[in-house]
Amino acid sequence: ISELVFGGGFVGGILIDADDDTRREAIRRALDAGVNWIDTAPSYGQGQSETALGWLLGELHEQPHLSTKVGLDLDRLDDIPGQIESSLEQSLSRLARDSVDLLQLHNPLGPPADAATLNVEDVLKERGVADTFERLKGQGLIRFMGITALGDAGACRQVIDSGRFDTAQVYYNALNPSAGQKMPAKWTGHSYDGIIDACHRQDMGVMAIRILAAGVLATDTRTGREIPVNADSHVGEEERRTRAVFAALGDRHGTRAQTAVRFALAKPEVSCAIVGLATLEHLDQALAGAESGPLPEDAVASLNRVYESGFQLSE
Repeated sequence: ISELVFGGGFVGGILIDADDDTRREAIRRALDAGVNWIDTAPSYGQGQSETALGWLLGELHEQPHLSTKVGLDLDRLDDIPGQIESSLEQSLSRLARDSVDLLQLHNPLGPPADAATLNVEDVLKERGVADTFERLKGQGLIRFMGITALGDAGACRQVIDSGRFDTAQVYYNALNPSAGQKMPAKWTGHSYDGIIDACHRQDMGVMAIRILAAGVLATDTRTGREIPVNADSHVGEEERRTRAVFAALGDRHGTRAQTAVRFALAKPEVSCAIVGLATLEHLDQALAGAESGPLPEDAVASLNRVYESGFQLSE
């Protein structure tokens, strides 16, 4: 699959908010550049992203790989199979497809005591998420099954270590690379505790998400969509950390967006990076970053010094 995946999510929003001609041009430009995977979800624009892809891809001769998700209502876990089947049926209808390449659990994972997350038992138990996904796979409705590895790192690791899933979407960027490396003592933030390596041990594909930190790494312009996925993160702190990152790196490795893309692709175990887009310029920046290749080792070493300092600005 291509190094970059076209993200159809809310934070970028190009499939939700842009006019039809811009949507067409974005898909056309991405495919022409070699992007061959598009990622969406029912929750993106309350189905608008999937619906747009349904007619956009219907106009094209090429058919890129397509992934979508299912988010479970935590108040209705007595019928996990029914929820998943209904969600997928509606997604396939919006996408105008008979099947998708990859279906992913969208809920963050956590311990049973956390009412805001899905617990491991509900994923792995009989008639749970994995069982249902496997049955859908057997029916030819999906080719691969994945998780979104957000929430509690220990819970994510348990599901990963079960060996039952093919892929994981993993939070990984230059502000929080904890999914891909051991962090120094002065680094603070939500720890993903090296789960990229856990995925690699299970031969799972790793789809890096939030590689631009909802745009904070790419630009100083705020849209109001910089929604944190980690409970202890907020935009002001991420902006401070971004200043420290680029005080160390400067513009030697491209624009801020290009540098952030190159950082994500510098981790060999990352299979692909999902890029959320609001404009065609964002797409061009991401493509240029990927074309430039992974961030060089000396730049990664500079970032490690930034982490060791607790994101203190360079003198």
